[in-house]
Amino acid sequence: MPNSSAQTAPASQSSAKINASQRIPVVQVATPSAKIHVREQKGVFQHLRQHSNTLLIALFFLLPFINYQGRQAILFDVTEQQFFFFHLTLWPQDFTVLAWFFMAAAFALFFVTVYWGRVWCGFLCPQTAWTFIYMWIEAKVEGNHHHRAALDKAPWSLSKLRKRFTKHALWIVFALLTGCGFISYFMPARELYIDIFSASSGFWTGVWVWFFAICTYLNAGWMREMMCLHCCPYSRFQAVMFDANTKTVSYDAARGESRGPRKRSQKTALGDCVDCNLCVDVCPTGIDIRNGLQYECINCGACVDACNQTMDKFGYAPNLISFTSENVLKGQPKASVFSLKALGYASALLIMIGLIIIDLSQMSDIQLNVIRDRQTLYREVGVDRVENSYQLKIRNKTQQAAVYQIEAFSDETPTFTIVTDTVVQIKPGEQLDYPITVSARRSERVDDTSQQTLQFSVTQINSVANLTPVEPENQVMQQSRFFWP
Repeated sequence: MPNSSAQTAPASQSSAKINASQRIPVVQVATPSAKIHVREQKGVFQHLRQHSNTLLIALFFLLPFINYQGRQAILFDVTEQQFFFFHLTLWPQDFTVLAWFFMAAAFALFFVTVYWGRVWCGFLCPQTAWTFIYMWIEAKVEGNHHHRAALDKAPWSLSKLRKRFTKHALWIVFALLTGCGFISYFMPARELYIDIFSASSGFWTGVWVWFFAICTYLNAGWMREMMCLHCCPYSRFQAVMFDANTKTVSYDAARGESRGPRKRSQKTALGDCVDCNLCVDVCPTGIDIRNGLQYECINCGACVDACNQTMDKFGYAPNLISFTSENVLKGQPKASVFSLKALGYASALLIMIGLIIIDLSQMSDIQLNVIRDRQTLYREVGVDRVENSYQLKIRNKTQQAAVYQIEAFSDETPTFTIVTDTVVQIKPGEQLDYPITVSARRSERVDDTSQQTLQFSVTQINSVANLTPVEPENQVMQQSRFFWP
């Protein structure tokens, strides 16, 4: 028995060593628990981010005020189930175009991520844009990051109360403007702003505007980096799209380590990193990029600008922190830009764009639905005529009034005649329920079948007086059945 226990001990130790060698090393990086006071930073990437964010916010607020042919150019009219994009009107049955569009946008984002990482988050994400706007307001009212940190620790006073009240008042005003800006895509923009700021809006309009205003105030004012760290799904699955050639904000450890402070003219055996901690101070998510790639990094480039500023002061080469790839840092040759992952995303993007083009090219400005009268299959009129009744639902999907001509025909012998008027006028975006009666001679029936295929066509014409079709031709057709005795 002692011998067996002695034999099991080395075996258990060896298995423990094997298990330990198979474990993936995990480095726990502490995240800041206190409020992050981001240091203001200027530089190439910050100017680029400011310009892109300004353009994004300007487009967000100004697009609803663009008019096209007497109406708001971009309007999602939910009550009327119509989405207007300049000359294009989308109805619920056309929403596959929107589905293809969102899929194309997703694959475009994935395609860009393969090459540039989370560049979307740093330069075009609305959460980032609005957060930096709120941080800019905070800095203008309370001062720089040192003053803001000191104000947090200071006891309440009249000055502190005044600054906090001013900051939150401006935040709320901008949040309310954002709520109006969002809802103005679903309601006429000019009337909406007047109604909200004059307190004369309807109940539900006010509820929705204030709902999005409160969401903006909480997200951009209070949660900020918490949205990027814990709520945004993109930060979690972005690593799946990265590879060794993806350009992300990275720290060149081989050049920077070992880090340490020094005077500007001092000669030292240390690396180029002077451990000034500016890269952490300017980071909107509060991380230290020197710890390696982290999902919290939004690739805004603030640490790149800060580090280059320090490198310039010490006379060192720039880009100790830069947009670069893992292979470049390792000194490996650059791989082909056409990786399998990139080609896959590019192929999916091209397929989605193709589907959008096909859907738009096949989209008709007329919608036709033919419903038979199911109570009476047919009526015998006189000696030789048979009539069938139908209900035509014709929708004018354009933004202008239109005149249409209705026809009924068949590829077979009988000549079908529409007894009712064949020319109708329909207002923009309206649906006309139009009952018609189709007649044919029983003597012209080819065989003894009880029913026959009948084709209805609705064609847009120039006017009631001019029955020629418009150019280019706008026509829709649908089959139905004609019943015989």
